[in-house]
Amino acid sequence: METFESVCTLLGCVSGIAASGLLFAAYRLGLLYQLFHKTETKSPRHGGESVAEVLRSHGIKYVFTLVGGHISPILVACEKVGIRIVDTRHEATAVFAADAVARLSGTVGVAAVTAGPGLTNTVTAVKNAQMAESPLLLIGGAAGTLLQGRGALQDIDQMSLFKPLCKFCASVRTVREIVPTVRKALAIAQSGTPGPVFIEFPIDTLYPYHIVSKEFGVKNPPKGLMGKFVSWYMNNHLMNLYAGAWEPRDVSPLPVNIPQATDDQVQKCIELVSRAKKPVILLGSQATLPPMPVDNIRKALEDLGIPCFLGGMSRGMLGKDSPIHIRQNRRDALKEADLVILAGTVCDFRLSYGRVLSRRSKIIAVNRDNTQLLKNSDMFWKPTVAIQGDAGSFLVNLSKGLKGHRCPEEWPQNLKSGDATKEKNNRVKAEEKTDRHLNPLKVLHCVDELMSEDSIIVADGGDFVGSAAYILRPRGPLRWLDPGAFGTLGVGGGFALGAKLCRPESEVWIIYGDGSLGYSVAEIDTFARHKTPVIAVVGNDACWSQISREQVPMLGSNVACGLAFSDYHVVADGYGGKGYLINRDDEEKLSEIIKQAQKDCQEGKATLLNVLIGKTNFREGSISV
Repeated sequence: METFESVCTLLGCVSGIAASGLLFAAYRLGLLYQLFHKTETKSPRHGGESVAEVLRSHGIKYVFTLVGGHISPILVACEKVGIRIVDTRHEATAVFAADAVARLSGTVGVAAVTAGPGLTNTVTAVKNAQMAESPLLLIGGAAGTLLQGRGALQDIDQMSLFKPLCKFCASVRTVREIVPTVRKALAIAQSGTPGPVFIEFPIDTLYPYHIVSKEFGVKNPPKGLMGKFVSWYMNNHLMNLYAGAWEPRDVSPLPVNIPQATDDQVQKCIELVSRAKKPVILLGSQATLPPMPVDNIRKALEDLGIPCFLGGMSRGMLGKDSPIHIRQNRRDALKEADLVILAGTVCDFRLSYGRVLSRRSKIIAVNRDNTQLLKNSDMFWKPTVAIQGDAGSFLVNLSKGLKGHRCPEEWPQNLKSGDATKEKNNRVKAEEKTDRHLNPLKVLHCVDELMSEDSIIVADGGDFVGSAAYILRPRGPLRWLDPGAFGTLGVGGGFALGAKLCRPESEVWIIYGDGSLGYSVAEIDTFARHKTPVIAVVGNDACWSQISREQVPMLGSNVACGLAFSDYHVVADGYGGKGYLINRDDEEKLSEIIKQAQKDCQEGKATLLNVLIGKTNFREGSISV
């Protein structure tokens, strides 16, 4: 009797396991979902329309792309709903342009590229966006859901490639998943520390049912039982792919989570600042992120009256002539300061890993990312108060709490006098004659004097751009774009494209080194086709000077550093722009030529100034590694 009961129990367990297995299989095959949701085989709609619908509801105005058959439905659908499609000459440029839009507009930048090499071409730009903390959605095509791993055209493991680079990665497996997946991705891109997200769209999730059934349906199935099973499986897969595809779904934005400083943390900082005699604020790119408007942050800084050093996207935050904006002698100021506020600034190589901070100083560090907040604090510095929160909102709340209190005026005045001395010396150096061609400092001073008050400056290069960072003065908040901590070359064309679309009324200047120009010179064609005229100033010294300056004295060779004084102005003409060659013979006409370039730009012509420059010792001691 006991044996009989044991057998019954065992059979019950086996049948239960079998039932669970069948239920799970039915779920995985979509059989349960198809019981309650219809597949509309006659519908002409396609998955690209769902993508476009979500993007439009999130206020996306531009999708940057290099076209490919895998993603055509998305591009066509976006254009139909009023989203502007901007096609570039390289996929990296598309991502850089989306990055710029994200930084300047406060929305998510969007780029869409085709499968395989289309996506691999974006890797550097996506990593740059990750390190620059730019909210960006990368849309990628992919082989069909049943063909992945079977040798389809341009089929690789794209998810493994982007998981280390993105906050969120997803591969859409059915059309009904498109809306919730895109909504989730857009929210994650903006939440916490912003960054890139990636969605892979297999080609069969984007095209209409009648096209997919024709291309992927079983035409000549094997005979017999196996043939019937294959036919059933393929047909079921197709039906499940579109089951419930066109049911109404919420496309509105999901809530975005942004960490904020607590009232207690702000109060503790108020007490520290109120007692400080020589405070300093180091403002980083993160301080310009939404939700706090940059004009509110600017007013808060001006009310505090604390001298500020501005880096990355925060350059220009205080305009070009603020009495509290200090541009020179940062290391000396930090040695003397009794309080330092790191507002979105990270203690990485740009601050000598924290070694430039005095151990006598009180340090308030504010950053959305906990890892960046405490970077190298185990070795070279220690925060007095560490706040994981939004830097811009913190500064505004700090200013409100210190209403009526201002930093002692003699402190910023002393630092500003040091600025005046250094900048006077720079002016003198700009008038020195170089061995040949033009003095790059003189060229940059001339550009600074002539650029309009609404100009946006895009920095793409090494030595020439490094000099520009000391001389060019952004006119206001969000008017300076550089790659950020990754130090990526090649951002110029994409950043300028995104900037001009966001601010069509502004002059957009790209400051190029002749080396970095090679990465995106073809985008002059993009500027011409899309009527987005910009002005490119190329510091052409026929050399990778940032590297050569160290390599030659240290290793005794200029190998791989030499370039040529190439006719980049002719290339600009060939791509539909207007090019000018400027050399020493044109020194007296420099201002006149720059003004003509500005006029050309106003008349809709992308312009390139190929400026032949000589060598100076202005940046001796700067590092390239």
